[in-house]
Amino acid sequence: MSALNELRALKVPKGQKGTPALRNKSEFRDNKAAALFLAPWIIGFLAITLGPVIVSLYLSFTDYNLLQNPNFTGLENAQRMLEDPRLHQSLGVTLIYVVVSVPVQLIVALAIAVLLDRGLRGLSFYRSILYLPSLLGGSVAIAVLWRLVFGTSGLVNALLAVFGITGPGWISSPDTALSTLIILHVWTFGAPMVIFLAGLRQIPRQYYEAASTDGASRLRQFRSITLPLLSPIIFFNLVLGIIGAFQSFTQAYVVSNGSGGPSDSTLFITLYLYQKGFGSFQMGYASAIAWLLLIIIAGATAINFWASKYWVFYDD
Repeated sequence: MSALNELRALKVPKGQKGTPALRNKSEFRDNKAAALFLAPWIIGFLAITLGPVIVSLYLSFTDYNLLQNPNFTGLENAQRMLEDPRLHQSLGVTLIYVVVSVPVQLIVALAIAVLLDRGLRGLSFYRSILYLPSLLGGSVAIAVLWRLVFGTSGLVNALLAVFGITGPGWISSPDTALSTLIILHVWTFGAPMVIFLAGLRQIPRQYYEAASTDGASRLRQFRSITLPLLSPIIFFNLVLGIIGAFQSFTQAYVVSNGSGGPSDSTLFITLYLYQKGFGSFQMGYASAIAWLLLIIIAGATAINFWASKYWVFYDD
């Protein structure tokens, strides 16, 4: 009887049953509150992200100089990209940068993460210090410092002079300028290192104990246990690393004074895009290059996801 009285005490809307009606009201209030909290992000996404992307797509089919109205030209920008030698040079420089710097950075990050995973005293301190370059590596200040370090009379050549070696102008030589940017990118290994370290901490210790009992060496344990179980983390860092490397801009801009020199040896595609859009006021062509970069990144990501089924292993 008490349960019946409680049901009668509820105000039931006409045509609805009590419990579902109350539940629907509660869900409506929850959804309303969720929509209210999500509204700033949704507005920002539409106004700051999606809107400019759509406008950029339209501008990629136009001739637009930022001062006059866009003039629709169809596929003229695409034809121009096929015939642009500096764009081809920037693509080659960017691909070399990505193909070399990303794997080397991941190898360094994984090696240091393995060392830190051995129960080093003061782990939190070393982890914070080693993570610091990831926070500063993309800044203008570090890029300026890099120019001084690898300059003709910089720190690197000063160290070489101690051993009687005359160092070249690392930044001013087309043969070595890109290498300095690759070293800078590798130096910012902190973020993938922290992720690797978290992944290593999740591998059950009994796997290593069983392998040691069977006489497996540390190298065999690393190859047969660590790498397979860490492969999802490697894949995650690889995808993010490739995307980030393709978008590198500040380092090349500061080191080359915005020119991509010497001899376009540091002309990243992002830097060339900037030169066309804001240097030559060819925003339509720059938008087309931006979409080309988007397609390249999307293609590289898709290839990685396709290839992951052959080398990424999950617990399930």
